Amino acid sequence: MNLGLKRGTVDLVPHQNNWAIVAKDTILKLRELLLVIAIDIQHIGSTSISSIVAKPIIDLAVGVNAISDVEPYINILDKNKIIYRGSDVYGQLLFIIGDLDNDIVTHHIHIVEYGSIAWNNYIKFRDYLSSNPDKALEYELLKRQLATDFPDNRDAYTKGKQDFIESMLTKII
Repeated sequence: MNLGLKRGTVDLVPHQNNWAIVAKDTILKLRELLLVIAIDIQHIGSTSISSIVAKPIIDLAVGVNAISDVEPYINILDKNKIIYRGSDVYGQLLFIIGDLDNDIVTHHIHIVEYGSIAWNNYIKFRDYLSSNPDKALEYELLKRQLATDFPDNRDAYTKGKQDFIESMLTKII
């Protein structure tokens, strides 16, 4: 299975059916660890969309009542190799899983308030691309171009996708 990337790099690979299995296993583990605070956990991002290429990193969104509910669980997650990386986006917490000794990341876990704009955007964007193959292909072509332009600059790659994502979200909402 092709899973994981060196931090900061971009490499797109064809969809792997076992990404859904890995996501489900990780969701089960998170449910066990987060007990009652996880209202819902969803596989998001390009690895959840079977028709397009993706960076081989599983993205999960964890919906909680309040971000502050997560604080008592940070050490528990850390002991289970789910590492807190801070708040890269306002109102969200980012955790990662991977072979951190070799700077390889296999999972991004985005913790957000359930029902918030961020939660809804993650779910709606995934569902929209999954049910609109023409838009999914358009997104894939953009991602391929950005990956070619920025193979060692994940920030530029991510920023390059933002206008497309925002444009799609305005059509969905």
